[in-house]
Amino acid sequence: MSYFVTGATGFIGRYLVSELLANREGTIYLLCRGGSRARLDALITQWGGSSRLVPVIGDLRADQLGVDPDWIAEHDGKIDHFFHLAAIYDMTASDEMNEELNVGGTRAALSLAGAINAGVFHQVSSIAASGDYAGLYDESMFDEGQGLPSAYHRTKFESEKIVREESPVPWRVYRPAVVVGHSETGAMDKIDGPYYFFPLFKRMRDNLPSWLPLVGVDLGDTNVVPVDYVAKAMDYLGHVPGHDGEAFHLVNPEPQNTVELFNTFAAAAKAPQFAVPIDRTVTNRLPTALLPRQFRPGALFGAALRTAPAHLVLNQTLGRFGIPAEVLEHAAFPTVYASKSTQKALAGSGLAVPDLESYAGTLWSYWEDMLDDSIKSDRAATSALKGKTVVITGASSGIGLVTAVQVAKAGAIPILVARGKDKLEQTKALIESQGGQAYAYGCDLSDLQAIDALTTQLSGDFEHIDYVVNNAGRSIRRSLKLSEDRFHDFERTMQLNYFGAIRLIMGLLPKMREQKSGHVVNISSIGVLTNPPRFSAYVASKAALDAWSNVVSSELVGDGVSFTSIHMPLVRTPMIAPTKMYDRFPTISPGQAASMVVSALVERPHEINTLTGNLGALAHTLAPKVAFRILNLAYQVFPDSAAAKGETAAAPTNEQVMMSRVLKGVHW
Repeated sequence: MSYFVTGATGFIGRYLVSELLANREGTIYLLCRGGSRARLDALITQWGGSSRLVPVIGDLRADQLGVDPDWIAEHDGKIDHFFHLAAIYDMTASDEMNEELNVGGTRAALSLAGAINAGVFHQVSSIAASGDYAGLYDESMFDEGQGLPSAYHRTKFESEKIVREESPVPWRVYRPAVVVGHSETGAMDKIDGPYYFFPLFKRMRDNLPSWLPLVGVDLGDTNVVPVDYVAKAMDYLGHVPGHDGEAFHLVNPEPQNTVELFNTFAAAAKAPQFAVPIDRTVTNRLPTALLPRQFRPGALFGAALRTAPAHLVLNQTLGRFGIPAEVLEHAAFPTVYASKSTQKALAGSGLAVPDLESYAGTLWSYWEDMLDDSIKSDRAATSALKGKTVVITGASSGIGLVTAVQVAKAGAIPILVARGKDKLEQTKALIESQGGQAYAYGCDLSDLQAIDALTTQLSGDFEHIDYVVNNAGRSIRRSLKLSEDRFHDFERTMQLNYFGAIRLIMGLLPKMREQKSGHVVNISSIGVLTNPPRFSAYVASKAALDAWSNVVSSELVGDGVSFTSIHMPLVRTPMIAPTKMYDRFPTISPGQAASMVVSALVERPHEINTLTGNLGALAHTLAPKVAFRILNLAYQVFPDSAAAKGETAAAPTNEQVMMSRVLKGVHW
């Protein structure tokens, strides 16, 4: 078989191509504008550089997609499946843009499909084609006299109508619901749907206690599905025989209440949740069903949201959090999307929409780590970081990865350092795809000679080195009793956490002295202040780095070189993954940790501590004997990890969870 795909570089398109590569045979032709060839080539590399992927230069705005006539003649009758995904998926886009890309693009794609006599034309439509239809809407329904309240709704309806009435070849239509990120990785490429509300959740988390209930409004029901389900379903349904001329609803079979959906994401963000004092359990008791639909509460509320005064108010309130008035206006649907026919066609595939609660945290983490652009509006951060070089160790994952993404958004140039060069290249590609600039250097930071070679190369490659973030580290959680025959644990942690860090700094100091400026951020640990049991190797290495930095700070202040030590609380990173009891412990996210690093780069304080860390240090100063007694109690409550003892991991006890919440952020 052979395939032709438009919109392959788009969000759904990328995952569909992956499914076709994994499950089907034959050549896959990918439409690409001439100016986007580099982007497509980068994606082909990510797809493994398969020779089955062949770019075809064209343009969505041109007849027959602007494809070369010779190519058309050569491939007449040779394309079995034509997937048309290229379109604009944006509720806030202009009428002209929607018309040109959605309607005009569909006509152009159909003209090419007819010219090459494609086997089946697969149109990716949207549930937006149902407009404001109230009630149950199944796959057999299309033109039901529904209103089309926006250009997006209208052009999705018109595009599907064109396919139904004018397609020169057999066709199938797919109507996805609101598509969110990948349910396993969280990967997403743009802000859309519920993502518009994520900055609000972040602001709530950072400024309000999580237990505080907020008053919400029952907007109705919505419907979201992860992109991996959509792509897998399209691949499967596109090849099931006997379904030409049909539409498929790629939706969650169960409508999702908007308040419940928002609360699910708020819980993932650890933000306060909404309580609705007057919801449908109350309003459904009222005789509103006797009223004409346009006079019912939901319809009146929706109409009010579409007025100019409401838009003005919304843009001056929620708009400040990046939530366009148009998005709130269409946050809920009057339509209930039936998918019985689609589910029947999927029988035997094993495909089902996962429960949102099972992957909401994954979506939130990816947004916070990779998509959150709030730093761009932070004048202090952009002023301090724009054009500056920032050496970041351990930049392939966790705190280092997110810090690199964030400083690049502020205009800095991250210099990525880690042992695994392949992962660094992925980070570099991600930063560049977001419009930033980055450089990647593979280096084993436990190898002192390799560090010397790295610092020599960096000093030669860059005119100035403005910042260094010592983030790479090794953590070992093991009691002294189990370490008596493992002295190498102490050597390994010192080698990377202390010797490697100061070797890197010392190698770059000549450059910083020459430019008479430089700032070093050391990612230390809350353990240096609290001294938790079982971390003697790890805490000692971090304390050594702290002590060294404190001493040399007085020597280097005259050279314009300064230091910040961040006594970082427990962070949800791959480094803590082996200790399974941490799964239920309160942690901060890599995004929150990266914010602390950015603050250190911008404000350059000598230390950044948490309240718990300061209280721990104060306890050791004022009442050391009592502090050690409490820590001994923790030593009894928190046993050695299964990994340390070579056993199977066990879930944490209630006592462990309670103590971890009282002493939030401490490594136990």
